[in-house]
Amino acid sequence: MSTSIVFIGGLLGTIGLVLGIVALMTSRRSGIGRGKAITGVVTSAIAIVVSIVVALFIVWYANHTQECYQPDSFQQYKQCVHEQLTEN
Repeated sequence: MSTSIVFIGGLLGTIGLVLGIVALMTSRRSGIGRGKAITGVVTSAIAIVVSIVVALFIVWYANHTQECYQPDSFQQYKQCVHEQLTEN
């Protein structure tokens, strides 16, 4: 699910940002739809930021739990992840 947030959110956020900027430029000429264009730019920027944060978290998590990827059971996986994340 988190990879969906990264790829789909990042892709759609980028497309939305471009379209929002185009709409913002068009609204300057016509004077119509400026609020919607700004909303599109802001929400697209938020989607991109969330995608980046999730991607960074996935990389951090994978780096810290790489020794736990072949457990015999889910309980062993949970225990291994707990040990890896609480080590300091």
